[in-house]
Amino acid sequence: MSDPTRAAQDRAPHPDSPATSATGRRATEPTDRPAVTGSSAEQGPNPDASSDGADADVRPDAVAAESEQGCAAGQFAAASTRGAADEVSANLGNTDNVATGARAGGGRKWSRNALIFAGAIAGLLVLALISAAIGQVPTSPAEVAGAVFHRVGLDWGPMPEHPAGYVTLWQVRFPRVVLGMLVGAALATAGALLQGVFANPLAEPGVIGVSAGAAVGAGTVIVIGGAFAAAWSVAAGAFVAGLGTTLLVYLLARSNGRTEVVTLVLTGVAINAFAGGLISFLLFTASPAARDQIVFWQMGSLNGATWQSVNVVWPLTLLGIAAAVWMAPRLDLLALGESAARHLGVDVERLRRNVIVVVAVLATAGVAFTGIILFVGLIVPHLVRMLVGPGHRVLIPLSAVVGAIVLVAADIGARALMHNADLPLGMITSLVGGPFFFWLLRRTRSRSGGWA
Repeated sequence: MSDPTRAAQDRAPHPDSPATSATGRRATEPTDRPAVTGSSAEQGPNPDASSDGADADVRPDAVAAESEQGCAAGQFAAASTRGAADEVSANLGNTDNVATGARAGGGRKWSRNALIFAGAIAGLLVLALISAAIGQVPTSPAEVAGAVFHRVGLDWGPMPEHPAGYVTLWQVRFPRVVLGMLVGAALATAGALLQGVFANPLAEPGVIGVSAGAAVGAGTVIVIGGAFAAAWSVAAGAFVAGLGTTLLVYLLARSNGRTEVVTLVLTGVAINAFAGGLISFLLFTASPAARDQIVFWQMGSLNGATWQSVNVVWPLTLLGIAAAVWMAPRLDLLALGESAARHLGVDVERLRRNVIVVVAVLATAGVAFTGIILFVGLIVPHLVRMLVGPGHRVLIPLSAVVGAIVLVAADIGARALMHNADLPLGMITSLVGGPFFFWLLRRTRSRSGGWA
């Protein structure tokens, strides 16, 4: 034991001894630690060092080296990602990796979002009962609920007293209510996707030419087939033309392997103007009866809803909403900016292309059987964003529910405002959506000085 080296080893504390702190270092650190010479990305953060100590350790030349190597951009993107991840985690209640205070706040926010979801679904069910009870055949909401329960084998609630009440509900009114829900959900989801991928609060399905192209297709079928063209042929023409117009807009806006948002929007504006000229030409050459049918189709209505049309729309709508929810995390990263999103592994061009395809499917499926319905895809995402914030994982599904609420409520107004009359649905949404959007614009300007 006379060896100095052996003696020094015997005097050194064991890592598990009380003289060592819980982090594996000695409780008393030497004050003359060497300065950090490598980049922070290589060495990683020191969990026990204070902010003053971190500032003292990093030399200016090390910071300059990091800047030259692009590490500063990586740190900025990582910090932004952590902020976005914390927000999304708060929205979803996934707070395993957040501090205790943030975990409690995230739980409260998730509870609030869950209450909003539950309230929206309850409101949708109430509006559906009211909508199904409105019509020339007298029916009460209780009888509507009773007809549904008896259909599934439950002896709950009263049956319709009118002899034709049960048949009217299941053959006329229920298809109309369900189609209204699907179309509202599809248009609102499409609007939320476009506003997220374009980072533009004015984006809606009509921006990329979906609605105008569908109107041209429907008008062409009506003119060729006459005023008695089958509803299925008109819907098929609208669906195909809407998808084709969207594809044309995307191909014209694409250059050098990428698509810029401004170019895409301007191309959509040009295609919409061209489609408007085609619609005017169709109206000029059509017969009076066909002309009236084209004009009425452009106003939008749920009057021709059937179970056959519902069976076509619901798979496309549910598939589109599921795809939108799947793309939601990448839309949140894209909100950080294109360069930051690319740095974090997001293929921005592929994401933009997928969003355009999903929006085209949703919008064309929505307008094919109902005609053009304005303002749902523009207003609903703003309204939902005011309730739950900008996180797309919550924004997209709640926009679908609120879009269904808006369209069912508009259909109630279209049938209840005038006795024995079915007003155009697009007219109702425009009359309500226009003033609401103006109020929203004034509110935003008063709070933040504008959209920017």
